Amino acid sequence: MAKHGETNKLKAAGARNARIIRILTACICVCLAFAAGFLVRGDQGLLKRIGFESLIVAGEQNPGMTVSGSTYSSLSARVAEVEGILANDSMDSYDLDETTSQILAAYAASTEDPYLRYYDESRYQAFIKENSSKYGGIGVLFSEYNGRAYAVDVFEGSTADANGVEQGDFVVAIDGDRNQEWSMNEVINALARDEGESVVVTWRRPASMDAEGGDEFSTTLTTGVYKEQNLATELHDQVGYISLKQLTQQSADLVEKAVSDLEEQGALSFVLDIRSNPGGYLTQAVDIASLFMRSGVVVEIETVRESPSTKSVANSTTVTDKPLVVLVDGNTAAAAEVLTAALQDSQRATVVGTTTMGKGSVQRVQKLSFGGALRYTAAYYKTPLGRDINDVGIAPDITVDSDGDEETDNQKQFAIETAQSLVEL
Repeated sequence: MAKHGETNKLKAAGARNARIIRILTACICVCLAFAAGFLVRGDQGLLKRIGFESLIVAGEQNPGMTVSGSTYSSLSARVAEVEGILANDSMDSYDLDETTSQILAAYAASTEDPYLRYYDESRYQAFIKENSSKYGGIGVLFSEYNGRAYAVDVFEGSTADANGVEQGDFVVAIDGDRNQEWSMNEVINALARDEGESVVVTWRRPASMDAEGGDEFSTTLTTGVYKEQNLATELHDQVGYISLKQLTQQSADLVEKAVSDLEEQGALSFVLDIRSNPGGYLTQAVDIASLFMRSGVVVEIETVRESPSTKSVANSTTVTDKPLVVLVDGNTAAAAEVLTAALQDSQRATVVGTTTMGKGSVQRVQKLSFGGALRYTAAYYKTPLGRDINDVGIAPDITVDSDGDEETDNQKQFAIETAQSLVEL
């Protein structure tokens, strides 16, 4: 009996072990099948060959198109899928150029780059047009804020001045064309006409630079040749005052000569007034900084995709070591901000006025294979000490708000007094 009981126990144990083995085997098979499913899930050809067409996920197909990338992560793949469906099944049609413009305009609007623009071929040609000096203008110096042109200076006695155009007015339309956000280049090129021609410009006067609203008004202006000096100098009680309107190709040479001439007249310190200076050539900002700095970094250029950033340094062309005050305001922008930051970070100058605009980005225009071009932000400026300029600006060492009186110009007077005090120290 004992032997018979022991035999039954062994049989029961064997049956139990066999069940455990079958369960483990089944689990392993399920896991292998699950893993295999992931491996072949995207291989539609393999699934068809082994008879599992039902496992092909229709949502991952791009009907009528073969594209690289997944519709889960690629905009082009998503557009291709829609285009394929419409090409195969839709009764409608569309204009390729018009659709391209609308899609890319929507794409640009969805990004955080205010300067991103798609230019069709005609707009691109207008954007890059080079104008001869024989053409006239309306007597306005333009700058650009978040991709939109505005009047940074209105020349006294010009047709724009006579028609009430003021600093800070944005261009909304030219000759009724308001189907685009006018950039500075486009406005300058559109207004470059034979002397005596008429042009209708619609303006928007916002409450502030960032405000979207504001009163609109139209002006009918006659183009003419307006020549306002880019650089002007004065001597005030041994303070050499230099006003620079923008950074043109000759600006560094003009500033160098101005410094030398003022020193010969007895200047012991200097004020560099770059209020309402919209910038210009970065190379000129570096060269002008080098006139006052013996050495050191002038600007750091940070590219979006590449590392490390590049740096431009002073080029050892110093013309004076005398005290310097830089006068700025909210319309001091771009390369003019680079110049300000370089002289401030190197402790070469005292910066007076109000915080600058904060336009510390670099735009690139890339021609497209199907016509037109794309304008986008390709890099950012940083100060020698690594401070951001874009959307921040350069804060002055001494804040002096303008009293709005052009006759007294309290900011200019304060800057001159500060330069005088630096000599006494």
